[in-house]
Amino acid sequence: MQRQSFLKGAFTLMLAGMVTKLLGFVNKIVLARIVGQEGVGLYMMAYPTLLLTVTLTQLGLPVAISKLVAEASAYNDTKKIKRILTVSFFVVGSLSILFTIALMIVAPLASHILFTDKRTLYPLLAITPIIPIVGIASVLRGYFQGMQNMKPYAFSQVIEQIVRISLVATLANSLLPYGIEYAAGGAMIAGVIGEFISLLYMFWKFKQKKQIPIRRNYWHYLSGGRTTFSQLMNIALPTTGSRLIGSFSYFLEPIVVARSLMLAGVATPIATQQYGELVGYAFSILGLAGFITHALHVSLVPTISEAAAQNKMSTIFYRLNQALKIALIAGGFSTIVCLVFAKPIMELMYHSPQSAVYIYVVAPFFLLLYFQSPLGACLQALDLAKAAMINSFIGAFVKIVTIFALASRPELGIMGAALGFSASIVLVTLLHFATVVKAIGFRLKYSYYIKGIISLLITGWGASLANRYLLLDWDLLPRTLCLILMILIFYIIMIVSTRLITKEELAHFPIINKWVA
Repeated sequence: MQRQSFLKGAFTLMLAGMVTKLLGFVNKIVLARIVGQEGVGLYMMAYPTLLLTVTLTQLGLPVAISKLVAEASAYNDTKKIKRILTVSFFVVGSLSILFTIALMIVAPLASHILFTDKRTLYPLLAITPIIPIVGIASVLRGYFQGMQNMKPYAFSQVIEQIVRISLVATLANSLLPYGIEYAAGGAMIAGVIGEFISLLYMFWKFKQKKQIPIRRNYWHYLSGGRTTFSQLMNIALPTTGSRLIGSFSYFLEPIVVARSLMLAGVATPIATQQYGELVGYAFSILGLAGFITHALHVSLVPTISEAAAQNKMSTIFYRLNQALKIALIAGGFSTIVCLVFAKPIMELMYHSPQSAVYIYVVAPFFLLLYFQSPLGACLQALDLAKAAMINSFIGAFVKIVTIFALASRPELGIMGAALGFSASIVLVTLLHFATVVKAIGFRLKYSYYIKGIISLLITGWGASLANRYLLLDWDLLPRTLCLILMILIFYIIMIVSTRLITKEELAHFPIINKWVA
């Protein structure tokens, strides 16, 4: 199986993530046009429950599988890889059955008691089939990542979104006459089908290689997998702790927001609409470049793990600084675009220009979120997942408390929730960074940040002038797209001329590598 370098693997995932993100925006636009703000609110209230159950099902296994498979592959130990996969499939299979049944039982109570809107029952029930699908897919994903072959996972992401978009309009429209809650459930079903087709693709690629046939002697590998199970859990349980805390806090968010806004005197339908605008609209725009940090996280874990095993601290410093630099470049540009073009983007995508106010408040803090993923990957690779979990718990606790304290105040309302999210982002990022510094004496390469801040300030100033004076007689869509493209070209010129990104780094990018070379 073809292995990829850190940058090539990361850039492959970034490219697929960019396509997936754009398709995801199309999906949300279609959904918003069909079910409206209230329907999006119902969809977003149910979605955290999906993330919580998926986190419990996966149990942090993708990272653990990736790490153990990479180590076994280094010694060409195919028997160990077979045992890792067999034990992992058994674990996620058992957990999938358990949590699927549990969600079906709990959904009616949760929709009535916790969410204060019983219409969330139908989206909650619609997501139950996705649990075993995502569980099995997580094992295959961990295997491919451990073999340092990111292409199957990257292509599966694109396939999932294409299928989802192809079905969401049909299903949501077909069920809309029965009520908004049924339409939101139809959108969830479209996602389930997309995940299933994506799983079939990854399984086909897995079998196509004919590298690790595990069907034979299944029970032999399972019965002899006690040591492998312990190794997996030693890595997976601390890793999943952070994700579980994040997913559980995400699960609590709509509940706490709904209850807080109720105390502030906001009616339930309005609270649902405001939550949909904040999380479904504003946060989606602000997370525009989130696929880049995800790609860095996936690629950093095996790279830093290998360097740590060989005690190559200089390699760890170099790769982490490189990842943080890419996060600064991507997150910084995303933040500028969001701040300068907030109203036209909200108008074009959701017909909700008033939602731009949330972006103005959260965007400056949201930039720090792009640094969390590389720092978290470094902590996991250095066997500091427990410290990352503690940091995540502190951030989640502060977020929930702050949301309740501020959103329950009538003069703040939903804006108090936005501030609570921002406080959590800043705190967790700083805690992760402090933990890495304390553990390995990590030092930032300050030249990156000096060049990056200068480039961002100049680009932001230019974007503001362009938005104020250029192409004023154009229609909104072509004007916005043209201005963003102009600013992007200017920004690229800035970061290349300052050598914030080098020709050697660009040569690893899948599409432009031949042109750069």
